[in-house]
Order: sequence, then structure tokens, then C-alpha cells
Amino acid sequence: MTWTLSGFADEIDPDLETQCRLLDQLGIGHIELRSAWNVNVLDLTDEQLDEVEKVLAAHSIAVSSIGSPIGKVNIEDDFDEHLVRLDRALAVAARLRAPYIRIFSFFLRPDQPPADHRDEVIRRMRAMAERAEGTGVVLLHENEKEIFGDVPERVLDIVESVDRPTLKLAWDAANYVQCGVRPFTQAYDRLRPHTVYIQVKDAVLATGEVVAAGEGDGQVRETISALRADGYDGFFSMEPHLAAVNPLGGFSGAAEFTRATNAFTALLDNEGITYA
Repeated sequence: MTWTLSGFADEIDPDLETQCRLLDQLGIGHIELRSAWNVNVLDLTDEQLDEVEKVLAAHSIAVSSIGSPIGKVNIEDDFDEHLVRLDRALAVAARLRAPYIRIFSFFLRPDQPPADHRDEVIRRMRAMAERAEGTGVVLLHENEKEIFGDVPERVLDIVESVDRPTLKLAWDAANYVQCGVRPFTQAYDRLRPHTVYIQVKDAVLATGEVVAAGEGDGQVRETISALRADGYDGFFSMEPHLAAVNPLGGFSGAAEFTRATNAFTALLDNEGITYA
């Protein structure tokens, strides 16, 4: 079995060509496209997408997922407007032949108890999953901090309640740790049947600090071992967040992105797992 590496290459540099050169050096043949030239993927013009296609083709790099910000708005924000953004995401995914689009389940303020907004979250997530039907694209819910689906119980509630083949899960161990969860111990068995994509970053439980894979409390080694045992064959997308974090993403720089990738591939090497 050979596992497939990808990455949020905008953590390397804003310039797409620079991003791709480092991916080449690291032997990573896929990209999770979140932004290029400091422009969010959903705001790239058709002309800019032409350039994206040219650069990726020149490096023989394919798109594993559109790293969209869909669902990174408050649960009370206008949803119809957001569906227009989802339509753009679906169009971009089709254009770049991406099998997945990363999405989220809406931010909640401290004065917005999750239980009060649960039904509206499910309604919106179901509507988005239905929007993706017939497109060949699967929406991936990522367990971001401070959204409805930030802890395993609510993530499972979303995916089981929506119950559509167009909604699956992306696993982010660091985000779980930052919510006080030990990912493998508390979430793996329940969420694995719905998990088809892995975001690679780690975090320290005591402080929430984001660290390279294997350096925190994200139980990355245990998760890798279990994924290999149960035949996982999806993507592993580097998302180090080692230099800066903001509500729409993070940054690492070339050196830290390289260090994070090497830390993860060292874990794979120790397990005797091949990757490309």
C-alpha cells in the first residue's frame, strides 16, 4: 500500500509557482488548493484559474481537494448567499478535477449554545450535501475549533443525520486536541467509518500550541498504525500552521513546511509505510 501526500501549499509562500517547486522537492504530487497569490481559491478569477492549471500541469501536480472556507461563517449569517459560494466551489472543483471540497459546520459564539442551533446546522449541511449530488465531488467536513462540529459527538451527529454519500469527514487531530479531545482514544473508532481524508498537524493538549506531527498529543502514531491496519487509502494533507494561524488558514514558510513534512514522513518510515 502506498499512501498519497498532499498539502496546503499556500503555507509555503503566496506564489503558486514557488509552492509547487517545494512540493516537487518534497516529492508531494498533490495540492490542497486554498489560496494562490494571496487570493482565496473561491475568489480566483477564471483567468487566474487558467494560470493555476498551467502551473500545476507544468509540475505534474494534481488537486486533492479545494480547501474552501465554506461553512466558516456564523450560523446566523445568510445561508442563501453562502450557497452561491458553494456553487463556485463546486465549479472550481470541476475545473481543477478535485474529488473533494473541504467545508465546515458554522461558527458559534459563546452566547450561541450548540444545542440551540443543532437543527439549523443539520438543515444547512444537508442542503450543501444535496447541492453536491450529481457533481462527482464529495464534501469533507473538517472539525474546526468553535464551529458546531468541533468535538466528536457533534461531528458524528452531523454525518449520521445528513446521511448522504456526498458528505464525509476530514480528520484534523490538532483541532481535536485544541478542543480538549484525545483524538485516537476518544474519536477514531466512532468516526473512522466516515473518515476519508486526513489533515496532518498536531497540537499540545496543555497549551493548544500547534506542533509538527508526532510532537504533540494528537496521537498521530496510533492513528497511522490503525489506518494502515484497516486499509485506509486516502490523502494525507500537510497543514502545519507552524508560523501563524488566522480564521481562514495558517502559514509556515518553506523551512517549517519542510520540517513538518519530514516529521510526518519519518513516522511513516518508522511504520514501514510507503508514500508518494
